[in-house]
Amino acid sequence: MFNKKLIKKLKTKLKKIRQSRNFRISLKISGLLFFFLISYLILFLGRISPGIYVARISLAGKTPEEAVQLLSQKIKTPSRIILVGENETFEIDLEKTGFSYDFVKTARAAYELDKTGNIFYDLYKRAVLPIKNANLGLRLSFDEEKLSETLSVIAGQASIEPVHPSVKLVGKNVVVEKGQKGQELDTEKLRIEIGQSLTFAKNDPVVLSIKVIDPTLTDEEGEKLQGRAKNLINKRLFLNFEYETYSLRENDLFKFFDPKNEYLEESLSVYISDLALKINREPQNPNFIFEAGRVREFAPAKDGVKVKEELLKEMIVGNLRTLETSEEKILNIDVPFEATSPEIKTGDVNNMGIKELIGRGSSRFRGSIPSRIYNLTLAASRFNGILIEPGKVFSFNQILGEVSAETGYKQAYIIKDGRTELDDGGGVCQVSTTFFRAVLDTGLPVIERRAHAYRVGYYEQDSSVGFDATVYEPTTDFKFKNNTPGHLLIQTYSNTSTASLVFEIYGTSDGRIATTSKPVVTDVVPPPEDLYVDDPGLPEGTTKQIDWKAWGAKVWFDYEVTRDGETIYEKTFYSNYKPWQTIYLRGTGPAQ
Repeated sequence: MFNKKLIKKLKTKLKKIRQSRNFRISLKISGLLFFFLISYLILFLGRISPGIYVARISLAGKTPEEAVQLLSQKIKTPSRIILVGENETFEIDLEKTGFSYDFVKTARAAYELDKTGNIFYDLYKRAVLPIKNANLGLRLSFDEEKLSETLSVIAGQASIEPVHPSVKLVGKNVVVEKGQKGQELDTEKLRIEIGQSLTFAKNDPVVLSIKVIDPTLTDEEGEKLQGRAKNLINKRLFLNFEYETYSLRENDLFKFFDPKNEYLEESLSVYISDLALKINREPQNPNFIFEAGRVREFAPAKDGVKVKEELLKEMIVGNLRTLETSEEKILNIDVPFEATSPEIKTGDVNNMGIKELIGRGSSRFRGSIPSRIYNLTLAASRFNGILIEPGKVFSFNQILGEVSAETGYKQAYIIKDGRTELDDGGGVCQVSTTFFRAVLDTGLPVIERRAHAYRVGYYEQDSSVGFDATVYEPTTDFKFKNNTPGHLLIQTYSNTSTASLVFEIYGTSDGRIATTSKPVVTDVVPPPEDLYVDDPGLPEGTTKQIDWKAWGAKVWFDYEVTRDGETIYEKTFYSNYKPWQTIYLRGTGPAQ
């Protein structure tokens, strides 16, 4: 029992001795660490800590000022940097890019690396740096604009434009080009690598980072694209706005194809943006100046228009899908838009009932000789700005006046005495024909109208056969009556670039609706054989065409005007076109 108590006392005493010894050792170690820490702080007060390098140059123990001096001595600012590609080498003149090192900022960054103000982080950093060194980069700067210009030039030389897949209709065949690979310089990555090289003063060539662009199609993708394109052969998509129509044919529609997916968003957006530029407009207030019984200046009020581009894109895509997957040949889209009303309406600037557009007619004259275009433009100008009183019967010939060289007309082809010949005023019938179409669109009663002796190709460029009206003073006139509540104002527009003539009729709408039936064509007769007439006035061996062939036919269509569901006027128009032969003069005279 005695021994056990003694042993227990001895153990307790030994434990206390050991604890006292460990405490003294710990205290001594802590004191030493504190001493070294204070010594370290005093030794490197205002200086860069050990273990800190810049571009592999030790700055330990240096003040920021001394570090600047050392870096200036050790680091030479390069005048150029070499870029190496697979088959070519480029050199950048760094002076032209505004390149420079900033040693002051570099030294300051090195000094402040372990002096953040966070005492625990800073102490940890100072303890670790001698073991795990920090190699900082040099601070540098460029003229960013000049550097971008330099890299842009290099990119242009190092890049190869890819050839994107395409499909087009050549004749009757669908041709698919599968595309070719290209490459482009990764300028952002190159900029980083140039910075890395200069930051650490490596002075080694920088390898160009090239990205391969591969838009090419596989055989399977090419066949699929060709199949899609074949589904659109002989199909059309028309975009309609007011009186303009924008036609998209096969090759136009093919541009919207995404060779690897469905449709190209970018191509659709570009097309729609360009279309919107043509259509969009600000609201327009009207202009109306009446002098000497005629409107000298007129511009109707117009709503402001802004195309709903996203909606139009959806509509085009939907119609494209329909054309691709159905038997439909032609689809029409009314261009969607937002309208903004002008501050003043047309009816606010006159007391004659000229409020709105109530009728419009148009025709084309592609292929006309210059003198004919001159004449029809001159004749149309005679009608621009005229006012027609309510209840008045209008005579075309009365307003047109004399047609002769004395009144400014040139010689062009007319139908006279059963043949086509040159005479003053050829082309005037294009004006009466266009006016006739505007009157039909307005819903006015036609008092007098006569068709041409034979079919004229100009009048069927944008219209069905039978919608023409000839005039010839004093025997043939075109007349109609203004049975609307107000005056009618006539506006004419001749556009030689589009070979189009337009008549617009402004007035007061009383709710009438005019319709014309599809023309009925019967008794079609082919043209007679070509006729050659001997002419001693032409040298022997020469020919001169003086007439052109046309098919004969009888044509009629119905014209009906209704208001509130009741018919207020109706008429059937008849045309009897004779077959016309080509006539040549054949020279029989002496050679010249």
